[in-house]
Amino acid sequence: MRLARTRWLDEIPGSDWEYGVDLRFMHELCDYWKDQFDWLAQVEKLSELHHFCCDVDGTRIHFIHERGKGPSPIPLILTHGWPGSFLEMLKIIPLLTDPASHGGDPSVSFDVVVPSLPGFGYSSRPTQPGMNTFSIADLWTRLMVKLGYDRFAAQGGDFGASVSTILGLRHSDHVLGVHLNYIPGSYRPEIEPGAKLAPVEESFLSDVERWYTDHGAYAHLQRNTPQTASYGLNDSPAALAAWIVEKFRDWADCDGDVEKRFSKDDLLTNVTLYWMTETIHSSCRLYYEAKKKPLQFAKGERVRVPCGVARFPKEAPFPPRAWIERGYNVQHWTEMPRGGHFAAAEEPESLAKDLADFFGPLRAGR
Repeated sequence: MRLARTRWLDEIPGSDWEYGVDLRFMHELCDYWKDQFDWLAQVEKLSELHHFCCDVDGTRIHFIHERGKGPSPIPLILTHGWPGSFLEMLKIIPLLTDPASHGGDPSVSFDVVVPSLPGFGYSSRPTQPGMNTFSIADLWTRLMVKLGYDRFAAQGGDFGASVSTILGLRHSDHVLGVHLNYIPGSYRPEIEPGAKLAPVEESFLSDVERWYTDHGAYAHLQRNTPQTASYGLNDSPAALAAWIVEKFRDWADCDGDVEKRFSKDDLLTNVTLYWMTETIHSSCRLYYEAKKKPLQFAKGERVRVPCGVARFPKEAPFPPRAWIERGYNVQHWTEMPRGGHFAAAEEPESLAKDLADFFGPLRAGR
């Protein structure tokens, strides 16, 4: 078994996570993966949902499609990011489709569609350049129309926020509204030459620069040479686990203890999905494609459909509202008390309620 043949590193005694993923933690995680983790049990659990694959313009898209219970469910497409997968959305799906059974508003339910991004999970791996977030938004629109939803709502974080933004920007005739728990890192609104930014905006841009200096090594690599690192990540399960789990620890609201938010089974189901489908390279390559076509608004461009924003405190750096409103029609804003980057998995109840609060009043204009 590959995990049993892992060539382990040395480390500075007592360094814990200072130099990267802690060696003791990785030993424990990989021992659990090798000896106790039950992938087939996870697959059986996943089979309780309705999975489909659909060819959209030559790209195989895997998606979950769960119908809402209620008088008039709102079609909603939820888009994940990296290093997550469709698994991020499993906890929130029943809260959205059947709110009455989970303490929610029974009058606001959703038909939920959760696709896997191209190059992630069970969707096909792109074989040509150019599969960026703009291309994915085109695919999502065609997918939803194929499913019979000419008008639908969109929500996402990470890459899902980019795709959802572009849906509102380029496909507004199909989009009821956009809800985000993250603002795309490449987002730059149109700013008139010589325009002065507010102090809070200047401070945010400085925060972004510091964050990328201190924490952005992974993104710099994946934006420039994703294939180089992927040889090792695709070949070593321990390396793959370290690369992915580090981000769950760093980006979740967990105080440095990832298992406060995610069990070993949660973490390893996601890692195993990447391992079994051999998609670490194709998923990392989306950073390269997004770099070539960033989300920078041209003159007059703006997301004009209604936009809702849920700001989770661990999601940082996060733009101030003034910066976001330069390019988004923000009609709903919620400061969440806790939670981080993986909002649907960390705080599904809070996010589900915010989606109902935002999209419920928009239903009449569907």
